[in-house]
Amino acid sequence: MKQVLRLLLQRLGLAVLSLLLVSVVVFTITAVLPGDAAEELLGQDATPETLAALRAQMGLDQPLATRYLHWLGGLATGDPGRSLVSDAPVMELIGNRLPNSLLLAAVTASIGVPLALLLGTLAAVFRGSWLDRLLNSGAVAMVSVPEFLIATIAVLVLSVQLGWLPALSYASDIDSFSGALRVFVMPVLTLCCVIVAQMMRMTRAALADQLDAPYIEMARLKGVPPLRLVLGHAMPNAIGPIANAVALSTSYLLGGVIVIETIFYYPGVAKLMVDGVSQRDIPLVQTCTMIFCAGYLLLVMIADMIGILANPRLRHAR
Repeated sequence: MKQVLRLLLQRLGLAVLSLLLVSVVVFTITAVLPGDAAEELLGQDATPETLAALRAQMGLDQPLATRYLHWLGGLATGDPGRSLVSDAPVMELIGNRLPNSLLLAAVTASIGVPLALLLGTLAAVFRGSWLDRLLNSGAVAMVSVPEFLIATIAVLVLSVQLGWLPALSYASDIDSFSGALRVFVMPVLTLCCVIVAQMMRMTRAALADQLDAPYIEMARLKGVPPLRLVLGHAMPNAIGPIANAVALSTSYLLGGVIVIETIFYYPGVAKLMVDGVSQRDIPLVQTCTMIFCAGYLLLVMIADMIGILANPRLRHAR
């Protein structure tokens, strides 16, 4: 137990250090973007004096290091500042959109994760067969196609040609089961095409390695039934890599939905961040980016700990 706790504290310390380094990179990159919120608000006809006055009012005239420390301190206390465009608290703007993004991610994960694990397990059990080749070919094809193309094709076919679904997804329309279907079918379908393919291939690889291990061959010679052989012997030892596959794929839902939310005009945090970039609303963009990074690191750390707890040999790894 002490060993597991020590490993957990090590992972947590690395995650905090990673977030700190990410905050430096994010703040630096957003600070050197061409233009700023003052220019965006006043337009091209603004005089230099007016721009200077508005920049001083927004605090954009302060040194970069001073602005970073002020922003980092506010971020650590849950107050990353106010929007430079709407003057509303950044956390309030994000809080209005975050439930929508989490709902989209939850619906996608609840469908995509079980489907990917099932297909990956089937491909590993029947590896070398026509089913394995079919699933692998489909997964490679899905991974090779960018999500914006899948989303565009879905809009053209399901919305424009067939007229079954609306081209835009509004979270306010979720007032019934049929309304939820109309909102989520195309975004979830597009996201599942990406994460299911990635997760299925990693699940197949992790489980196939275990099924080729000597202890599986010994269990097979002892007459262990195939289902018990896979679920009772191979699967527990493959939980670590599979958990990492799930974490890496679902972490895409936190930051990689930018294209999906933009195409379908879904009111989530990613769409809010895209609007913030176009308006040069730097505090909003920085905070959204840090939320995505924190979610990614949290999922990876959870997957790492699941792998350690599932495999006793990893508890003693240095």
